[in-house]
Amino acid sequence: MSTTAELLKGAAELFPGEVVTSAHVRHFDLPLGAGRFALVTLDNGHDHTKPTTLGPQSLANIDAALDQVEKEAADGDIVGVGVTGKPFIFAVGADLKGVELLKRHEDALAIGKGGHDVLKRLANLAVPSFAYYNGAAMGGGVEIGLHCTYRTVSAALPAFSLPEVFLGLVPGWGGCTLLPNLIGADKAVSVIIENSLNQNRQLKGKQVLELGIADAIFEGADFLEQSLLWTASVLKGEITVERPLIDRGEAWDQAVAKGRFIADGKVHGAAPAAYRALDIIATAKNGDLQQGYDAEDQALADLIMGGELRSGIYAFNLVQKRGKRPAGAPDKSLARPVTKVGVVGAGLMASQLALLFLRRLEVPVVLTDIDQERVDKGVGYVHAEIDKLLGKGRVNQDKANRLKALVTGVLDKAEGFADADFVIEAVFEEMGVKQKVFAEVEAVAPAHAILATNTSSLSVSEMASKLKHPERVVGFHFFNPVAILPLLEIVRGEQTDEAALATAFGVAKKLKKTAVLVKDAPAFVVNRILTRFMGEIQNVIDEGTPVAVAEKAVEPLGLPMSPLVLLELVGPAIGLHVSETLNRAFPERFTVSPNLKAVVEAGKRGFYVYDSGKPELDPEVAALLKQGDSVLTEEQVRDRVLDAVAQEIGLMLDEGVVAEAQDVDLCLITGAGWPFHLGGITPYLDREGVSERVNGKRFLEAGVASVPA
Repeated sequence: MSTTAELLKGAAELFPGEVVTSAHVRHFDLPLGAGRFALVTLDNGHDHTKPTTLGPQSLANIDAALDQVEKEAADGDIVGVGVTGKPFIFAVGADLKGVELLKRHEDALAIGKGGHDVLKRLANLAVPSFAYYNGAAMGGGVEIGLHCTYRTVSAALPAFSLPEVFLGLVPGWGGCTLLPNLIGADKAVSVIIENSLNQNRQLKGKQVLELGIADAIFEGADFLEQSLLWTASVLKGEITVERPLIDRGEAWDQAVAKGRFIADGKVHGAAPAAYRALDIIATAKNGDLQQGYDAEDQALADLIMGGELRSGIYAFNLVQKRGKRPAGAPDKSLARPVTKVGVVGAGLMASQLALLFLRRLEVPVVLTDIDQERVDKGVGYVHAEIDKLLGKGRVNQDKANRLKALVTGVLDKAEGFADADFVIEAVFEEMGVKQKVFAEVEAVAPAHAILATNTSSLSVSEMASKLKHPERVVGFHFFNPVAILPLLEIVRGEQTDEAALATAFGVAKKLKKTAVLVKDAPAFVVNRILTRFMGEIQNVIDEGTPVAVAEKAVEPLGLPMSPLVLLELVGPAIGLHVSETLNRAFPERFTVSPNLKAVVEAGKRGFYVYDSGKPELDPEVAALLKQGDSVLTEEQVRDRVLDAVAQEIGLMLDEGVVAEAQDVDLCLITGAGWPFHLGGITPYLDREGVSERVNGKRFLEAGVASVPA
């Protein structure tokens, strides 16, 4: 049997690049004469921009600190042990960079076992242990506290979560076992499964207290001081912490069943992590902690050696790293300042854009449209949204007044745009209309102003071709809903210059969007891939496969919604328009479905009605459908759809639409809600063998979003 120290030493050798966290022990007398106390502070020596993580050497440091305090506790030299973090950070969990390097199941098992062996010691001290969640706590950081006897939380804590399922793991250092035994299975399922699968939703300090994870909450300013005072009162018996009795009967089973229902709704059985976590929670019902820990070790090792976790880490790195340093973006020193924004159009999309620019840039924003009624409606929308923010306490009255004063609407473009630095159009998706708008704006906007288009599929170069200064036109394609989807496709036209491009990237950063540089090619990235994907679904339906079979065929992808529900969200008319644009560009691969055309001409909003609460094929749509007699199985449909997508991505990369396959994945994750556990799309196509079947090669090298060979 290897000792914990040997396990961790072996793991540390596999991970030479670890940012090591130290565990400083200091001693002092508690207030109220409560006795001598040992406080362990976790700190990686960097400021809060580099959060504290727990790699193997970091765990070994915690283990060594526990050697010291364990002896002091046994000898009666101390009355308690506390654990806290550096300013603003408690600890944000295992170091995932190390996990990516693991190639063998036994090494993965050592990571789980090593973590358990260290953290269990907190629970087994001869004196009470206290966790002081002073700042961000995630994953293994949260689990450190779960092993302690008591926990306090800062009211200023910005983020607290067990995000493992989101990434393709399980909380494997006690989270799945201890949390339900502390707060009950139902609340634990919310934290471990529901929050993770809802885009990794974070808890604030107050919620951590309300859930019963923390026993007390204190303000951020003097958090540690107040926590130590509270600790003294607990140790002296002046404060007794009452915890609710856990229902280990039917309520526990119902909570696990609820978790399975949530997981089915989100990943449709396509990713194993949520189900493994639920199995462990089910096991934890009997309160046998060691049995739970053993199950966590096994699940952790299996998942670390699986494709979903590698894809999850790949996706996480794309969003956190590549998304913040866009490939091909010009030198930011070329960007021009933007002190006023013009928006052409005052419809829903234009109004959403105006609100976003207003909130993020806090500069004057002016809307124009063809009549006063539309202009007033657009400004009214922005005002109403600011009032909602005020009602939710997201802005104060002073800020709300200031934001409202910054947004105006005028009919005359010359009046509105004469001093604008950045003008974006969001008018009808037709080339002639857009060219006319840009000609009008160019005539009145200053020479340095950037002219941006929110087109979803039209050529930016053609749009700019009739202007005196086409070099200042750039594609700036947002995704709906603008406030929620982070992606911004920044399109370089043939004439777009570096200054215009740099300004566009600078503005995108201020808007807190994930910007990806895209070549001016039909429908850019997301819409081109989705249209090919949807087009193939539509083709098999037109040829004779029942709608239900075609929809069910792609369920194993675990997409956030089925293709035809997505079409409803986009709008069948827009879907038809984009497919017509792509059909003109690539008639051999993109079809225009006669059935979709019939649905649009009949004025239908989608294929389904929801009378029973569930989507059912609208009888009026069913009557419109003209189908052939070629009926495919789910597997045949899936193969056809995935082959089409793999072919299209291969062609896009050959054309240089984006720099690399990584950018395709970043676009689909942030612009179309494509699942993290797939890593976007290319790792999935590689894993399923589709890439090689269609293109003769993988999109990504082995070891990228997969287990290294």
